[in-house]
Amino acid sequence: MRLFASTALALALGPFAAAAQTDITFQLWGSPQEGEVWARVAEAFHAGHPDINVKVEVADWDSYWEKLRVLVSGGTPPDVFAMDAPLYPDWQSRGALLNLQPYLDADPSALDGVFPLTLEAYKTKDGYFGLPRDFQAIVLYYNKDMFDAAGVAYPTDDWSWDDLRAAAKALTLDKDGNGKTDQWGFWAEAYDQEPFWGSVIWSYGGDIVDAPAGKTLIGSDAAAAGFEFIRAMWLDDKSMPTQSQLAQFGYDGFLSGISAMGVSGHWSVPDYAAAGLNFDVAPLPKGPAGRATGVNSAGFVISARTPNPDAAWQFVKFATGEVGQTELAKLGFAVPIRESVAKSDAYLKQAVPIRHQLFVDALAYARTKPVFRGYEDWASAVGDALATIWDGDADVADALAQAVKDGDAALAKAAE
Repeated sequence: MRLFASTALALALGPFAAAAQTDITFQLWGSPQEGEVWARVAEAFHAGHPDINVKVEVADWDSYWEKLRVLVSGGTPPDVFAMDAPLYPDWQSRGALLNLQPYLDADPSALDGVFPLTLEAYKTKDGYFGLPRDFQAIVLYYNKDMFDAAGVAYPTDDWSWDDLRAAAKALTLDKDGNGKTDQWGFWAEAYDQEPFWGSVIWSYGGDIVDAPAGKTLIGSDAAAAGFEFIRAMWLDDKSMPTQSQLAQFGYDGFLSGISAMGVSGHWSVPDYAAAGLNFDVAPLPKGPAGRATGVNSAGFVISARTPNPDAAWQFVKFATGEVGQTELAKLGFAVPIRESVAKSDAYLKQAVPIRHQLFVDALAYARTKPVFRGYEDWASAVGDALATIWDGDADVADALAQAVKDGDAALAKAAE
């Protein structure tokens, strides 16, 4: 029998004839548990792509970004890394990311079944330089035990912000009778717009920012009315803990068990469950202009300097596909981007028995969190100005005037 030359060579080399192994790295922020999940995804990928090995590295948020900047500036970036959508334009605009459009053009079905809203943050005039890994819609969390003890009815899908305010007052208590509040009706992180104030402003008919025009838009009358609502809850009703009060218990009032309600994305579900809280979720309340919520996402990007772009793309395609998204759903901290997985038992029948479908339904009234160059500087400038309201150091009008001025300056700097 005649052997082809390649076959003869393979027999001669024996075990050394195995296909060459391609090693790529995937770095992300998150908990060790998240790292374990993505390691399982990498193993499943390797089973179908035995010639590609993926090394998964996870770090906390601050350490992740610090290390990533060092690696990229030093010319040794990871092949694939996680991206927070608002920071995506900064990384893309300086040429750090690989354009994925050629791969998508060659395989248009790669995005079939992905919720369209989740893709918006990653679109550019030159195509996609990243893809969403998951999405997060902000909803209302409530502690059922606290509501039951106070005799307050649970939040409904028809609640307005005024309904929430009234319930928050009724749930703000001095339970041990020492003259000091030890349970608050509501808690929210109010520095960045994502968890709370952005949704309030939209539901009051205001808007946040027009980055291409270089305009911060929160100075309108409608926005001011939304901020006044928050100020009144915080400083007049005192149904939200101050920063100094919160600091005694931790960074999250709902997680710490001192607040009956809070607002957050699906990322909080595992932590709240682990803390033993008896909770469920409801839609964010309606405002004068209707209901609104924000949607943000973490994404996958590939380094423009990767020596293995094809292998990196194969992993990203797999991780955003059915298997990767199913494993993500099982972890419980995010909502899958694929409609088929969001409708599956892997997502809907998680161990924590809350209304998981509600996060998907929120897409019907959601808006994408603003994504633009210089987001971090803009958010810091605006957040610092707004903090003077919550601290009681400035009225709403003066604080918003400062926020608009400082926000516009940050936008102008980013556009230079």
